[in-house]
Amino acid sequence: MDKMILGRYIPGNSLIHRLDPRSKLLSMFLFVLIIFWANNLATNLLLFVFTFFLVFLSRVPIGFFVKGLQSMLFLVAFTTIFQLLFTTTGNTLVQFSFIRITDIGLAQAGIIFSRFVLIIFFSTLLSLTTMPLSLADAVEALLKPLTVFKFPVHEVGLMLSMSLRFVPTLMDDTVRIMNAQRARGVDFGEGNIVQKVKSIIPILIPLFASSFKRADALAIAMEARGYQGGDQRSRYRQLKWQNKDSYAILVLLILGAILYLLKN
Repeated sequence: MDKMILGRYIPGNSLIHRLDPRSKLLSMFLFVLIIFWANNLATNLLLFVFTFFLVFLSRVPIGFFVKGLQSMLFLVAFTTIFQLLFTTTGNTLVQFSFIRITDIGLAQAGIIFSRFVLIIFFSTLLSLTTMPLSLADAVEALLKPLTVFKFPVHEVGLMLSMSLRFVPTLMDDTVRIMNAQRARGVDFGEGNIVQKVKSIIPILIPLFASSFKRADALAIAMEARGYQGGDQRSRYRQLKWQNKDSYAILVLLILGAILYLLKN
């Protein structure tokens, strides 16, 4: 649970920290789009160099990014192995019984692995350098045009901000409950799959109870303070788009153009 990065923020004063959350969120969307143009060694190497350069600019220790990758390691490994074993086109490199590994399958597995790692690193960078409330404000600001269609933009932003805010709290509660259960003799790692699932129940019940209690306390606090959503509310955090935010988007567009020229 201590490997969860979602919702955690590392304070800093780097260039990445000082960017407007709207520009960082748009950069994330652009990065995910252009990453699918990377289909050879040169384009993937360029993306890795660019990503690690951003990590260097953020001044966030690389260990946090490794933790973010470890939390998704099973999904990355499963998808990569699936792509490697079930791609039958191309020249055979290794064959054992029904298992057949081809050069095209190996190349596709490498590309899938690279895409997962790059997306996880970039999203981790976004999460670690942007306060959850600022990220929620950015989502609400970007969805602002949907108010024409009566879309509840403010309510979506509020739900997102509260969800991101309490993810680390829920993870900490889970660790605390698991430690308490271990102190009472519960071993979460022994037994078959059914026994392991049953051992999770003593965690879920107090976790749900504490979550509902915290949600009720939050609702009472908001009502006591006269909270009312909508456009009439003033904002303590004011988003300000600067030249460096435009330059960040421009860099992503230039990177996308280079990848388009270098792709197969």
